[in-house]
This record gives sequence, C-alpha cells and structure tokens, in this order.
Amino acid sequence: MNLSHHSPFVMPTASSRSMKFRGCWIRSLLIGMTGWLIAAAAVTASDQVAEVDTPSFRRDVMPVFFRAGCNAGSCHGAASGKDGFMLSLFGYDPKGDYHRTVNEMVGRRVNTAIPEQSLLLLKSTGDVTHTGGKLFDEDSEYYQTLYRWIAAGAPDDSDSVPETVEVILSKQRFLFEEKGAKDRLRVGAVASDGSKRLVTSLARFHSNNESVATIDDNGNVTAVGSGDTYVFARYSRFTVGAEVIVLPPAEGFQWPDPPATNYIDELVFDRLQKLRITPSELCDDETFLRRVTLDLAGRTPTVEEYEAFVNGDRDRAAKIDELLANDEFADLWTALWAEQLRIVGGNYAPAATHVKAAMSFYEWIRKQMRSGRPLNEFVEEMVVASGSNLTNGPANLYTMMVHGPRFEPKAFAADFSQVFLGVQIQCAECHNHPFDRWTQDDYYSFVSFFAGMKRKPGVEPRERRIFYDTSTPPMKHVVDQRPMPARVLGGIEPVSSDGDPRKELARWLTSPDNEMFSRNIANRIWAQLLGTGIVEPVDDIRVSNPPVNGPLLNALSKRLVECGFDLRTLVRDICNSRVYQLSIQPNASNYGDTRQFSHAHLRRLRADVLLDSVATATGMDASFPGFASGTRAINYFPIVGGDTGGPNYGTPFFKTFGRSSRATVCACETNTQPTLSQTLHLAVGETVQKRLWAGGEIKKLVASKDTPEQILDELFVRALSRQPTQDEIAALVEAVGESKNDPGVYEDIFWGLFNSTEFSFNH
Repeated sequence: MNLSHHSPFVMPTASSRSMKFRGCWIRSLLIGMTGWLIAAAAVTASDQVAEVDTPSFRRDVMPVFFRAGCNAGSCHGAASGKDGFMLSLFGYDPKGDYHRTVNEMVGRRVNTAIPEQSLLLLKSTGDVTHTGGKLFDEDSEYYQTLYRWIAAGAPDDSDSVPETVEVILSKQRFLFEEKGAKDRLRVGAVASDGSKRLVTSLARFHSNNESVATIDDNGNVTAVGSGDTYVFARYSRFTVGAEVIVLPPAEGFQWPDPPATNYIDELVFDRLQKLRITPSELCDDETFLRRVTLDLAGRTPTVEEYEAFVNGDRDRAAKIDELLANDEFADLWTALWAEQLRIVGGNYAPAATHVKAAMSFYEWIRKQMRSGRPLNEFVEEMVVASGSNLTNGPANLYTMMVHGPRFEPKAFAADFSQVFLGVQIQCAECHNHPFDRWTQDDYYSFVSFFAGMKRKPGVEPRERRIFYDTSTPPMKHVVDQRPMPARVLGGIEPVSSDGDPRKELARWLTSPDNEMFSRNIANRIWAQLLGTGIVEPVDDIRVSNPPVNGPLLNALSKRLVECGFDLRTLVRDICNSRVYQLSIQPNASNYGDTRQFSHAHLRRLRADVLLDSVATATGMDASFPGFASGTRAINYFPIVGGDTGGPNYGTPFFKTFGRSSRATVCACETNTQPTLSQTLHLAVGETVQKRLWAGGEIKKLVASKDTPEQILDELFVRALSRQPTQDEIAALVEAVGESKNDPGVYEDIFWGLFNSTEFSFNH
C-alpha cells in the first residue's frame, strides 16, 4: 500500500471525536442535511483526495477487510454474514461487497459527510460495540486507508483496477541452526498491468506446524523445534509458501554416507543430511521378499517363492522384475483404479451402472494394465469416450464416477479433478478457494467441459449411450450469470473445439507438459509403495499442502514423463531404491521421523490384500457371489441389488477391514486403521477358522514332515514369510509336546500366526 502521501484532511482530535456521542439529535441533524449539500461535500472531498492518490476499493480497502479478518468464514464472510452485514468469503465478489458496504445502509456503514462516524471505522476501532472486538488503532495504516477512502466519497473502481496476478515472497526457504532464531518473510504482489508493490502488512500468515516454526502477523518467522515445515502468506486469491528447516543440535551427528542406488536415494538422503537424520539400515531378505510381494502382487509369498529367493541368489532387482511381469501386478493396479473410478455393478438400468457395464469397464482397465499401456493414453481414452456403456468400457467413466440417474456436470468435474489432478476444486463452486489459487471463474469454466454430457436409452433396457450434446451452452457463473466457456485449470483463454471440448481437455490433461497430471500420478504411485504420499492426502494437492520433499516429487514426475508414462518403469525405480528397502527398525536419529522416509513404516494390509494373503497361506481361495470360483479378492468389485451410489463394500469382511466403500472418489474411502472388530474377526470369525482345516493342508504337512521343527518352519514361512527364531522354535516344540502328530495342535499354532500383528501388517 502506498502510504507516502498524507490526506489533506485534518484527522479528528480526541476531543472532536468525543463529540459524536453528545446526543442523537446532532447525528440526525448532520445526516439529515439536504441531499445536495452532502453530495457537494462528497464531490469536494473526492476532488481533494484524488490529488494525493485516493485509495482504491478493490486494491486498498478490500485487502484491509481481508487482513482484519472481516471477510473470513467466521465473521462477515460467513454464508449468511454476521450481525446483519455480509461480505463475500475472502472477497470473491468485489461488486457485491461494494454494494453491501456503501449502498445497503446509506450513511451508516460509510458516512462520506463525516467519515469518522462511519460504522466501518467505529466498530473496527472498538468505539462502538463490535462482536469481532477491536481490530486496529486509529493511527494504523488500516484506519488511514479506510478513512481516506470514505472521505474521498467512497468511490467504486470496478473498471479501472488491475487484477493481482502473482504473489511473490522475499525468501523461498529459511534454514535455522537453533531454536529461537528469527527472520522475516516479506510479501509482494504483481498486478496485471505489470506494477508491483509490497503487501506484507496486508497479507495473512500461518504455519503448517507450529511445533517447528511460527509466523506472526508481520511475517516474522521464529524457530521453535527441530524439523521441517512451511509458512504461508495469503494475499488476494493467492497462497504462497516458504519452507522452514530447523536443524537439531549438530553435536554427535555424523552422516554415514549410505550408498545411493538411484536418483530417489540421492534426493531423499540429501534432505535427510540437511535435517541431520540418519537413515535406517537395509531390511533383511525375508522382509524384503514379503514387502515387495505384498506391494506388487497383492499377497504374501508362497512357500515355493520363499525357497527360490532365500535359497537362491537373492537378487532383489530380479525379483522385482519377476513380479512386475506377472499379471498379478496388473490386477492389483486394476483394483486400485476400480476403487478410484467407483466401479459398482447394479441390477437396474436407470443409473447406467448395470453389472454388465461395470464388468465391461473393469475388464477394459485390466486389459490396459496387463498390456502396459502408457497411463496418459489410458486416461486420455476415458476422457474422450462415448458410446454404449455395455460394449465400450471407457465410456463408463461417465456412468461410474458419479452414480445417478442423470449425469451431473458439477459433481463429475469435482471428482474428475480430484482423481486425475489431485486437486479439490469443489470449494470454488460457491466462493474462491480459501486455501488454493482456484477461483469461481476457474471452477465454472472447468465444469463447462462436461456441461453437454448426456445419456440416452440404448437398444436394450440395460444399455445407456453416452454422448456429448454440442448444442449445450456453457455453464453460467453463479454470481452474475456470465457464460463461462470451457477453460483448463490455470488457463487464461477458453479452449477452441469442434463442439466437444473434451478432446482439448484430454490433450491438455495428459500432455507431458502438464505437471499437475504427472505429479499427481507419480505421488499416488509413491504412496502405494511407501504407505504415504510425498503430498498427503494424495488427492489434496494445493499450495497450502506442499510436498514434504519437493525435489523428489519433481524428479518422480519428470521420470514418469521421460519413460512415456510407463507404470512399471517408475515402480521399478522406486522398489530398487535403497529408500524403499530400508528397515522398519528406527535409530536414535530417525525415531521421530514420520515424513522424510528415513525408515519403513508399519502399514496395515488393505482388506483385499489381507484376504488374498490368508488364501495364499492356507491354500483355500475365497468365493464371491456373482464371480467365478477362484476369483481373487483384488479382482472383486461390489455387486448390489439396488442403488449403486454407495456406500457399497461387497462383503462384511471388506466392510470390517476398511476396503473402499466407493461412495466417493476420496482416497480416504480406503481405511487401513486397525480396529477391535478386526481383531475379533480374525480370532473367531470364519475367514481364518474355516481355512485352518479345509483342504487338509495341515494334515498333509504333518504327514510329509519328519519333525515338529520342519512343520513349524513351513507354518512360519506360509504366514509370516520367515523362519522362526530359536526362542520361538523352542517354545512351540515344548507346547507341541507328545502331540507332534496331531494336526489340531498345529492348527492352533497356525491360528496364532494369523492373529499376530506381524501377519496383518506390511513392514
């Protein structure tokens, strides 16, 4: 804000200000003066102030509202306002804000004849009762700005103010050597006319983790504790952040310089070294085999796989390649995509989600995954798809993502952005996004890509034909009903099309130049293999939720583009990295690290992977109604008798163990948190119990082995993919005692292994 000039008006003195309370008749007399006298005074004041840079409503006054919190959701920016006065949330509707501030209660909120009696000023300084309390003093720059604007006649400037197009920070990173260290963050704004100004005093600040660093209202950053976080500044519709690293004490720390297998290790270890965190050692071969098989095949290793690896050359890279070449890898990723795209089959046609349509979509995805089709091409075909939902699988993107009798452009656009870009734009439907750069213009222009999507009956009752109606007009802006032609997120101009804008959307979305797409896909792949995303949650990528290791995410994104969006190439890179193969055992340095991948973390198995692991260990497959015998849990999707909108788990087991209900596209639909119900189910439920004796596996094992030790060895390998320790063997042999030929004893031991946390978790 330019405060180099001073108003020609004499600011009211303390004694003159006290006059405003001396009788209502004085106020009434002043406000009741003839209209022409007030108008003349306003014009005169306006002419005088114009000579010294009259404050702009949009550029100067609205930022004061924002800085003071007036247009926040907890104050006048609430949906129905506060105490009879409403402002648009964070100022998304300047025109409406001006009207409500100046014209809604003429002479009260803004009094151009006697500016100091404006409620806008009196309440802000606490001179009259204000629910929000005192906001600033009369000698502050905020008061001066409002006073000068009111004294100038409270002019509107709807057609003359350049828009803020960028916000920049004085620093991108703070590095503090010790607690209590301080520095300052300054904020600048760039306008559409190229002008720049310092707006630190008008920005709002916050820290992502105040246990690491705090930031006050003036941008002063203070180190609180060791670790890393981000501090953010928001001005206009932009939120920008700077990384803060607070180093732990250097005494006793020595970087061990672990070998780096590839670029992933280099970038993770570089960050760990900066944070003075020592990574854990490599996991052992048995742990690696179990971990990588669960992650790439969706089950535990078989006894044959265990013996071939442990008793063979133990080549980890070769094992990774073997698993990637197996159809089980493709089937696992088919299951992951099926969850995200909400594939559920029903038995009624109006919702266009008949079982046959669901199966058509599912089998198409599986074909793409098994053939190794580039992920950008895989997504592109879905985006532009039209035709029968029964015979053209990818067209079901427009039937499954949002279940309902009719296509809903707004709901679909929000889900589409969340799945394929990791961006949640739905907040911008009613107001500019409070924590990201997306505006209502962005939202409605993006929804216009899908405004013309329609369904019509096919040749049989189950069929719906998906098409784009080129005669459909674009969406209208909710505030002023402007038509909003289709425009990509972050784009300036509408796309040109032959009537169906989805082609241009698909071209932009899957382009190698679109980092939003490649970063989202790379982050999701990383999260599947490491248990947590570089950005977490994976479907909430925004400026105010930055990556824990930005260079790492950029490198993974770049690699995905360089390899032609090949899923297996990126997975191979990650699994071959030392970071992926680190032990779960922490050391004194990284014990508290939950963000920087310095050691592996316990991950409870997904419900379908857990069930397939039980089936693998016992040799007894699960069975699912409506699916062929031998169908794996990861190849199963819910089939319901009625509405497919959800939540739909498919089986009680999946509900108990947190498989995605497919009620929404949110990544949170898959719940891997352990519960008491899960413990009870494994202990007394039929999932484990009926498999302990069915098929006679234990009887065969007892008959084929010479000693209890040999039987116990195989039970441990089947369930836990490792040999028992000497202490475990000794205790269990003692428990077997004279019953070494009794299958029931070994069934009890097998049951105990299934009920251990070691079995239910990937480690």
